[in-house]
Amino acid sequence: MGKVLAINAGSSTLKWKLFSVPEETVIASGMVDRLGLPDSVFEIKKAGGEKYSETHDQIDAQEAAAMVLTRLKSDGIVEHLSEITGIGHRIVAGGEEFKDSVVITPTTLKKIKDLSEYAPLHNPTQAYYIEVFEQLLPKTVQVAVFDTSLFATMPEVNYLYSIPYEYYEKFGARKYGAHGTSHRYVAHRTAEILGKPLEDLKLITLHLGSGASITAFDHGKAVDTSMGFTPLAGITMSTRSGDIDASIIPFLMRHLGISDVQDFIDILNHKSGLLGISGLSPDMRDLDKTKDERKRSELALEIFANRVVKYIGSYIAEMNGIDALIFTAGVGENSFAMRARILKQLSYFGITVDEEKNHMHGKEQVISQDGAKVTVMVVPTNEELMLVRDVERLNK
Repeated sequence: MGKVLAINAGSSTLKWKLFSVPEETVIASGMVDRLGLPDSVFEIKKAGGEKYSETHDQIDAQEAAAMVLTRLKSDGIVEHLSEITGIGHRIVAGGEEFKDSVVITPTTLKKIKDLSEYAPLHNPTQAYYIEVFEQLLPKTVQVAVFDTSLFATMPEVNYLYSIPYEYYEKFGARKYGAHGTSHRYVAHRTAEILGKPLEDLKLITLHLGSGASITAFDHGKAVDTSMGFTPLAGITMSTRSGDIDASIIPFLMRHLGISDVQDFIDILNHKSGLLGISGLSPDMRDLDKTKDERKRSELALEIFANRVVKYIGSYIAEMNGIDALIFTAGVGENSFAMRARILKQLSYFGITVDEEKNHMHGKEQVISQDGAKVTVMVVPTNEELMLVRDVERLNK
């Protein structure tokens, strides 16, 4: 019996789970929430249900990694770190280089770093965690699981941009998507719950968190997704703008006196989205608390829901129907208010919500009304389990 550590590093959270394999039993799990923000929270939960949480003024990525390993030992969850036989890392951008998960080598790590321009908020941080664990556990196999590999099934009509074709041929300028590990788990789990083969279903999965994306599955294949060349594209997110007219970039650069385009891309990645609109916070929980007093808090929430609805409608049209709509990730799983905002605009498609069921957050459940034409579900994501399975598959 071995232990596999699943590391899921996002733009504002570090989620981890330690599994016993091959049983796939969770020994311990934890999360560092609000990374880089005031009131950062470190949480750990043991297999017996014991929980511990502490709040810090600010936790950065380096501190988060150190805290995880320190607590695994100090709490007696592992006696020696060498008990961990494999580590799976969720990596956002694999470009066209990685169409499947791979064992990490120095060459692999370099390629992950080289692909940072495709996911500037993620790949550098995820590469950092790989290096940290390589130093601490040099004999442990590490595996990279790429979000983008799921979208290798997308047709050209959906992954190509309407720019000169040679830009794709020469430079790989195309839609790659992100959150593939989450979307892959949720789609397969939904099929299990419905008791139908995934290949028989038309699904739309909504990964709504600090980073947010929407994916359409048509008979088992991911055929379209909202994120694009980088995770900056798509719907409004916590600090990312989502889709914008590219011409606004040089326009605002002139007015703001910005000469380096990367400085403006940083604005789109770090200072836009809910934060940019509200002027208050990137965290939807903060906006929910202030929406009645602050017009811009309410406006930010409305814009978020509006963008989600637009993508859902377009994907239903693209697939010529829908069997199930699934919410997942932090906002999708826990914000009944945001789910209600989104669903109230979709009744035309036969999408309904049972208000009582919808108020039970964080549980795997159907929240549509009985007999509804379209099944609406909440399925908590389990990206970490997908990481562990890929580690076991490749660590032979």
